[in-house]
This record gives sequence, C-alpha cells and structure tokens, in this order.
Amino acid sequence: MEKHKVKVLIADDEEHIRSLLHLIFTALGAEVVGEASDGEQAISLYKQHHPDMVMLDINMPKLDGVHVLKQIMQINPQTLVIMLTSLNAITVVRECIDLGARNYILKNTTATELHQAISETWGEYMQEINASVSS
Repeated sequence: MEKHKVKVLIADDEEHIRSLLHLIFTALGAEVVGEASDGEQAISLYKQHHPDMVMLDINMPKLDGVHVLKQIMQINPQTLVIMLTSLNAITVVRECIDLGARNYILKNTTATELHQAISETWGEYMQEINASVSS
C-alpha cells in the first residue's frame, strides 16, 4: 500500500475536535504533523510540514477555513482537504468544493461515521492519484 505514512494537518479551534481527529488519524495509520487552532496557524503549519491531507474547520478565528483553503490550493492543488463545519450552509460548502475541497463533514457526525468518511475520502483520492500516475 503506502510507502510513507500519510501526513495530516488538523485545523480546528475546538480542542476536543482536534483530539478526536488525532485519535482517528492515528488509528488509520496516518501521522498528524500539526494541529492549528486558528487559520493563520493552519497556513503556517501547512507551509512548514507540507501535509498530504488537511482537516479544515470552516469557522476559525483570525482567518476562516475558506481563506485557508484558497491559500492551500494556491500552494498545492493536489492536497486533500476535508472541510469540517457545524453549519449545514450549502452555499459555503459548495464554495469550498468548488475551491478544491474533496469533502465536508458536519461536526455533529459520530466518531464512527467520521472515521468512515475520512477513510473513504482518502481511498478515493489515492485511487485518482494512482490512476493519474499510471496513465
């Protein structure tokens, strides 16, 4: 399967959400390379660690997730970004998908559903990467 551990950045202003995501990514065999509590810190850690995947909260202090997503996509549009939101605002979600986010997950999702959604999104992403490399 993977030769290296998937490097993940978690960006959410709620510590308990970051802790839960950290546990899920560790269980999936990924390496959490950074945890950000605001948008500015997320960009800084992204530039420092160049993660393969970013879990990004839409509503964060200093810089919201939409602006962080735009900057990440400018740096590396191949980054897998999954948005987290407590709001089911379809216009914001659609904007994030249009900007390059691969999926979005509501924060009230159970830990089991969260684990499954992350795993499925990663699997689809890797299939696309492998297909583009082999063609």
